[in-house]
Amino acid sequence: MREPIQKYFQIGTIQWMSHPPVDYNLLDSVKTLAEDEYFSAIEIGKIDDENVREKVKRMLEQSHMKVCYGAQPRLLGPKLNPNDIDEEGRKKAEKTLLEAVDEAEYLGARGIAFLAGKWQEETKDAAYAQLLKTTRAVCSYAAEKGMRVELEVFDFDMDKAALIGPAPYAAKFAADMRTTHNNFGLLVDLSHFPTTYETSRFVIQTLRPYITHFHIGNAVVKKGCTAYGDQHPRFGFPESANDTEELLDFFTVLKEEGFFQPKDPYVLSFEVKPWEGEDGDIVLAGTKRVINRAWALVED
Repeated sequence: MREPIQKYFQIGTIQWMSHPPVDYNLLDSVKTLAEDEYFSAIEIGKIDDENVREKVKRMLEQSHMKVCYGAQPRLLGPKLNPNDIDEEGRKKAEKTLLEAVDEAEYLGARGIAFLAGKWQEETKDAAYAQLLKTTRAVCSYAAEKGMRVELEVFDFDMDKAALIGPAPYAAKFAADMRTTHNNFGLLVDLSHFPTTYETSRFVIQTLRPYITHFHIGNAVVKKGCTAYGDQHPRFGFPESANDTEELLDFFTVLKEEGFFQPKDPYVLSFEVKPWEGEDGDIVLAGTKRVINRAWALVED
């Protein structure tokens, strides 16, 4: 493409992935990303410290970036399950997601994203009903604030082992949700396609009516290899599934399916984190290089 990718997408990054909190100060990270004109979006998560949260809010207000809120860590950290067949467990997950909507609104985000919880074959149908109950409650609350709720599609048997789950099952869930809530959408991530044994074309075409947000990244799906599973290593990581060629295919499918929308661009964030001993800023720069190269190869 001769025109810049920023014409068609709001390019963002997942803050806590680009700069993992164990190694990077949150305020320094947000400032670094907000100063980078490559990004017009940023994805932020839960901030426990009230003073830090206020400072982040002020930086984001100045940045002219689209703010997105990821509630996934709120569930993964304490191992909460929005499709828990135990009702008390489900309510705990729902509570933190409702709190996420409030925090997202405070930070300037117009919605939240989350993921389904783990499941077992014998209780799959019951878990599906529980997830509908949770998601509808969160969507109803978000709708009162004019906000959107997005469910990220994860692997079902490799790492996160989430209920939602391969693309056809995600499509069924989204269709059920859309019968009651039009502020619901799906977030799809290129790094998860190898973990669900699917291709970009299959996922995008299957989920076409419901996609509202994109992530890109990488995964290692060869058992026994370093960073196996849903670990989001950099592009070009040893034995990994995605690099420039796969990202080019992803962009090509998005173009063919009508997702290049200059008047109302989708958010497209990269979810790439430094592996042990790697530098987050070098990995950020390398990710931009892969994006730029793949984008340059897309046919006009």
